[in-house]
Amino acid sequence: MKYTYYPQNICPKEITFDIQNDVITEIHFLGGCNGNLKAIAKLVDGWTVEEIVSKLAGNTCGYKDTSCADQLALAVQEAYQAQSKVG
Repeated sequence: MKYTYYPQNICPKEITFDIQNDVITEIHFLGGCNGNLKAIAKLVDGWTVEEIVSKLAGNTCGYKDTSCADQLALAVQEAYQAQSKVG
């Protein structure tokens, strides 16, 4: 299932990815630090929701209380819950 998440308080305006059961692939960020976000997407491609959340949730960026990585963790959790309601 393709999922789109609209993050809050970070530079990217949108995060999209595929979720199949609890595995996340094809992660793309719209906006933000292109090189860093492509690297994050490659590093976690094929990880489970639990793996992504355990490694990325709670990361902050500068003075912000969140980050692109933290918002990705929130996005995959939301997608997993939405998928569970549909299936």
